Amino acid sequence: MTKMQDITSPMTSSEKRATWSLASIYALRMLGLFLILPVLSLFAEQLEGSTPSLIGMAIGIYGISQAILQIPFGLMSDRVGRKKIIIIGLMLFLIGSVIAAVSNSIYGVLLGRAVQGSGAIAGPIMALVADLTQEVHRTKAMALIGLSIGVSFGVAIAAGPVIAGLVGVHGIFWLIAGLSLLAIWVILYKVPDPQQSKKHRDAELVPGQFLNILKSTELLRLDYGIFTLHAILTASFVVVPLLMRDAGLLPAEHWKVYLPVFIISMAAIVPFVIMAEKKRKMKPVFIGAVSALVFADLGLMQFHNTLPGIIGFLWLFFTGFNLLEATLPSLISKTAPGDLRGTAMGVYSTCQFLGAGIGGGVGGWCYGEFGAAGVFLLCAAAALSWLLMSLSMKPPRYWANLLISLENLSEQDANDFVAGMLKIIGVEEVTLRYDEAVAYLKVDNQRLDKDQLQYLIIQYLNA
Repeated sequence: MTKMQDITSPMTSSEKRATWSLASIYALRMLGLFLILPVLSLFAEQLEGSTPSLIGMAIGIYGISQAILQIPFGLMSDRVGRKKIIIIGLMLFLIGSVIAAVSNSIYGVLLGRAVQGSGAIAGPIMALVADLTQEVHRTKAMALIGLSIGVSFGVAIAAGPVIAGLVGVHGIFWLIAGLSLLAIWVILYKVPDPQQSKKHRDAELVPGQFLNILKSTELLRLDYGIFTLHAILTASFVVVPLLMRDAGLLPAEHWKVYLPVFIISMAAIVPFVIMAEKKRKMKPVFIGAVSALVFADLGLMQFHNTLPGIIGFLWLFFTGFNLLEATLPSLISKTAPGDLRGTAMGVYSTCQFLGAGIGGGVGGWCYGEFGAAGVFLLCAAAALSWLLMSLSMKPPRYWANLLISLENLSEQDANDFVAGMLKIIGVEEVTLRYDEAVAYLKVDNQRLDKDQLQYLIIQYLNA
């Protein structure tokens, strides 16, 4: 007999502990990466050997090493163990932070940032979440971790200038090293040990399925989008801190811009998120958000010499950015087959970090050659290419993912169970992976008859 599965039940205390502790590790690492974003270009000007191109590379190079190593780290976690790989990644993050903290040349900071990014633990963390949560709660757990990333970004861009004003940028790197140690303590003493580790197609990359993901035009369009979004972000932060300083705002007071801009932009996207998800207007909302990026960068190109111009168009940029950060993962999840969601997210994350790395380098070069207006024109052109590509996207299927464990169920009973689920209103697709003892469902939550599905689960799985 299998353990009771209730699709309407809350997480257990153990699942909550695992989810929040792993979310804190992810958030601490992302906080460390983002704290430096709003101050590095100001600091790097004073470093030996610095040029605009090298400053841009220092801002974004973590993304290159992260993109290169995140897939190998994920695959190694299956063999070596999740916690061991996460600790190794955090140690690399710690070492990179120390290298940057003691460096007085741009090349030392470049090396430190590259080593920081090499601790690519996103995949192992998601796999460990899957090990520690029931199938019916896994999507919820991953959403909470995604939320922690957004919170860490908002905290970092507001806190970075304040902390730099107190302890300097070298001090920020030492603080980041301390956050790494705290994250290692959390993984050692707060994250439960899984009873067993196995492959989870919804959370991990399956190498043999790469081609299936790369054949999907809709997924590739979204991958191009996240690449472009983070390229624009890092390119913009090459110049925005410098422009605010030149407009008369002391670096230690930059938080007075970042904090209200971020909070107000987050509040502004709430009705659009509701419209996209609840009212099922995802495509027009998505197109509108990409359009906001185009207009924000054109506005910054024209009015970057005045503080009111920077603040106004920076708010428009972050409104579009935050809305796209919220909707892009949702679109990937809706578009990818249920049993290939982990692979689709792996490709998506790789494109995200590549965008951050390339955007920083190209943004720095463009600033050196053409000035701030050239950077924003480049960003506007990139956003416009994304907008034109998005016009032909298909309206998404508003289907959520749901996993049901088939543990101890015979193959014939599993097939009968799947056939029964397909008759239930709101169950749109079912992919059976008997070798994993899991059924991957795509469901329409607005139509799903949860009582009937729960009755079927009890009848087949909990009898």
